[in-house]
Amino acid sequence: MRRIFNTLLLIVFIAVILIIARWIGDRAYSWMPIQATAEAERVDRIFSFLTSVGSFIFLAIAGTIGYSIMTRRAPKGDWSHGHPARSDVRLEILWTAAPTVLVLWLAAQSFSIYQQLDIEGLQPIVHLHLLEEPAAAATVTNTNQPVTENIEVIAKQWVWSFRYPNNAISNELHLRVKERTRLNLHSEDAIHGFYVPEFRLKQDIIPNRNINLVLTPTKIGKYHLRDSQFSGTDFALMVADVYVESPEVYSQWLSQAATHK
Repeated sequence: MRRIFNTLLLIVFIAVILIIARWIGDRAYSWMPIQATAEAERVDRIFSFLTSVGSFIFLAIAGTIGYSIMTRRAPKGDWSHGHPARSDVRLEILWTAAPTVLVLWLAAQSFSIYQQLDIEGLQPIVHLHLLEEPAAAATVTNTNQPVTENIEVIAKQWVWSFRYPNNAISNELHLRVKERTRLNLHSEDAIHGFYVPEFRLKQDIIPNRNINLVLTPTKIGKYHLRDSQFSGTDFALMVADVYVESPEVYSQWLSQAATHK
């Protein structure tokens, strides 16, 4: 009877910490800057999942320690050791297989998200032969997906400049909401980093290499582009305003920018 009671108590304990861990994972979305692109949603889902897993592990360990302190305290003057947990094959399999499966799943999800970010112009560092055919197919699919327009992004010490399809040049990046845009990233001197926290995108810009980054803004607003790489003395001042606008507002701005170029 006591064994059944202990089993039910363990089930209730696991259910409670699962609910709490899921709640903490949902709260994790509010810890990040707002989601301003479709790509940000994918990244935040992984972050929320990792937060839930970490919370579950912490609560399980802390709860086990607390339960042991309250109910399994040795009598005063008892210096003997408790029963060892070694040589339990089931336990060894559990704590070896569970982290392995979790890490492999996270690796697969991260690789999938990286493919969906649609970054062109980078050479792979590691060739995953088992995933080579799906990865190539994903790259081709992303590349062929239509984009509304191409904007050239030029980074140099210590300023950002943007060239639009009508050859208008500005120090502000303007994007249409809910429309795919390809950014052609170039550096005229050192290595720079394209980083907009609300976009969840951080991409190095390497001299003498063309790197294309496709994104889909989803929230109208004003954001800030920063240089995430140390590119010189004043790299921290290398900030540009990013505006996500409706197609009508964007077209109006683009017409005005063309007359002032």
